[in-house]
Amino acid sequence: MVKASEGSFRAASAMASLRFTGVAMLLLVATSTVVTADTSSDDVTALNTFYTSLNSPSQLTNWVPQNGDPCGQSWLGITCSGSRVITIKLPGMGLKGTLGYNMNILTALVELDVSYNNLGGSDIPYNLPPNLERLNLGNNSFTGTLPYSISQMAALKYLNLGHNQLSDINVMFSQLTNLTALDLSDNTFSGTLPESFSSLTSLTMLHLQNNRFSGTIDVLSDLPLTDLNVANNQLSGAIPDRLKSISNLQTSGNSFSNSPAAQAQPPPTYTPSPPRQPSTGNPGKSDTTPSTRSNGVNGGDDSGGGGGRSSKIGGGAVAGIVMSLVVLGAMVAFFMIKRKSMRDQRGHDPEKNEPLRPIASGKFNQLRAINIVSPAAKDGLHKTVSMNLKPPSKIELHKSFDESDPTNKPVMAKSIDLSSIRATAYTVADLQTATDSFSADNLIGEGSFGRVYSANMSDNKVLAVKKINFSALPSNPSNFFIDLVVNISKLNHPNISELDGYCSEHGQCLLAYEFYRNGSLHDFLHMPDGYSKPLSWNSRVKIALGSARALEYMHETCSPSVIHKNFKSSNILLDDELNPHLSDCGFADLIPKQELQESDENTGYRAPEVTMSGQYSQKSDVYSFGVVMLELLTGRKAFDRSQPWPQQSLVRWATPQLHDIDALDQMVDPALEGLYPAKSLSRFADAIALCVQPEPEFRPPMSEVVQSLVRLVQRSSMGSVLSGESNSRRYQDSE
Repeated sequence: MVKASEGSFRAASAMASLRFTGVAMLLLVATSTVVTADTSSDDVTALNTFYTSLNSPSQLTNWVPQNGDPCGQSWLGITCSGSRVITIKLPGMGLKGTLGYNMNILTALVELDVSYNNLGGSDIPYNLPPNLERLNLGNNSFTGTLPYSISQMAALKYLNLGHNQLSDINVMFSQLTNLTALDLSDNTFSGTLPESFSSLTSLTMLHLQNNRFSGTIDVLSDLPLTDLNVANNQLSGAIPDRLKSISNLQTSGNSFSNSPAAQAQPPPTYTPSPPRQPSTGNPGKSDTTPSTRSNGVNGGDDSGGGGGRSSKIGGGAVAGIVMSLVVLGAMVAFFMIKRKSMRDQRGHDPEKNEPLRPIASGKFNQLRAINIVSPAAKDGLHKTVSMNLKPPSKIELHKSFDESDPTNKPVMAKSIDLSSIRATAYTVADLQTATDSFSADNLIGEGSFGRVYSANMSDNKVLAVKKINFSALPSNPSNFFIDLVVNISKLNHPNISELDGYCSEHGQCLLAYEFYRNGSLHDFLHMPDGYSKPLSWNSRVKIALGSARALEYMHETCSPSVIHKNFKSSNILLDDELNPHLSDCGFADLIPKQELQESDENTGYRAPEVTMSGQYSQKSDVYSFGVVMLELLTGRKAFDRSQPWPQQSLVRWATPQLHDIDALDQMVDPALEGLYPAKSLSRFADAIALCVQPEPEFRPPMSEVVQSLVRLVQRSSMGSVLSGESNSRRYQDSE
């Protein structure tokens, strides 16, 4: 019995051991399965943001806006290797929105294909995945400038940006030696081909058709191209002999001197492609088929028939008739081309109700037209503007406004449609009376573009009148100024200084704005007059949030987007309730003239890439905004020579301390007297740190900055800041 019991016990022990081992094995397998399927946290974060930026479309099965497991849960279009996402393929999905702001953390991603959607409406984000081999953003609605971060993608082999609305190339191609296919077709690129194209030593396919490129194509002569399409541009010169041997070469619609059709007829004018509808057919194939046009020219035999017939018209007369027809045809062609050229320079056809088209940055012949899109999509962003127009709907500018115009240069005749200017047209007499003939007593400041005077109008309204320096204007100040007024009047946002009126007569260029009695943020922070109370923490957050919303509107609501280029605390005006109003908006095309007028103040706000290359972008505005946030936090100037050398540059001094709680407390403006919530201060500093990143691709878009400030306000129970009401009471962080 004892032995039997011992045997039974051993058997039971063996069975229990086997069961434990089996359970352990199952647990081990299950655990290993979870680990294998668990996606990298960085990749999850980036895809969550991307999904939110696409407005959380239902067609992306298994995608979620927070957390989730893209690799383990088989998110649509996602391919993984281990725990890392390596491809995103979502062509032809009917997606809207844009790319996520933090896709640069997808460091294992080698292919991104979101072609044939409706993404864009703004610039392509800077922070693209850095190690991509294939990038396909073709057939979308991206506008503006190519992000400079593409310059750093050394592994890139295929790049398709065709069929968008891109206008500027801000990419150096020197490092893209692995690139084999590049498609920039059907955009609005202009200017000469980038010299760095010559570094694309692996490039075999290049599609540039249906743009506005000009100059020669000599820079392509040494590339190993087998497929080149430059049709329908404004290119000229000779086609290099090396390129003539390419099996697939399309050059029609240009002015090449050695093109077969160059002598046969004038080059056809370029007609922009009609707006593309979202594609539903064959989304997987990129639309890179060359666009060809039939010249419709038949060689014809000029020898004629019936050589034995005797003509009653002499040979000299025939020759004269032929020559007359040739001359007449040449004149007609010349004026047609000239008329097209003038339309392109003005941006629209005066006989058609077409919107102005953007021009390449840095040119002074006209300003970019600003069209506001989707006004209903931005709640609370818009204010109505008076449309009290004194002049007739059209005004002819046949000469300078006044013979005493200091520029003393003739102005081309130009018909300006003033019906789109939502502001009052004042006379010089109106403004002279209101400013006591621009007396020194009424001088309230001098900005980058001229002096500013207070004006007491006859209806008891007080305005700030900016008298534009002629030195800041290009060669035709009259035309340029009217274009400037048209564009400024279209900017309509509660946090942008409102244009009340303008004056353009007797050689004067004057802009009248609403007057804000509290002056600029710079003066409020750095030049206390003994009457103003220090800004509370609540007010500082409100000023930061309102200013951020103004930049967000300019960058992401205006079409094309508007870059400020001169964002600083002296351009933030405060009303009676300390609400911010951004000034000098729409003056970006004057900035190149002002770059020679350097100052310590401007140096403190300038992003590193602007200092090095002069390249402004939305991200340089973001950097300048971060500097203003630092001013609000510390009470210090952006650049102050009175400080010891290590502390003269506010960014250089403050940035290393933004994530150190103890150091942060020491940095805060003493005028606050410690009356601020510690957690709100820390979140404010986190937003600053992102904005003043030295690399532009790592700075967030302004919409993300706005959201971070909104979350700061919500978590701190600062409801009055969101509603725009003034509130200077002390409060405690709700957390």
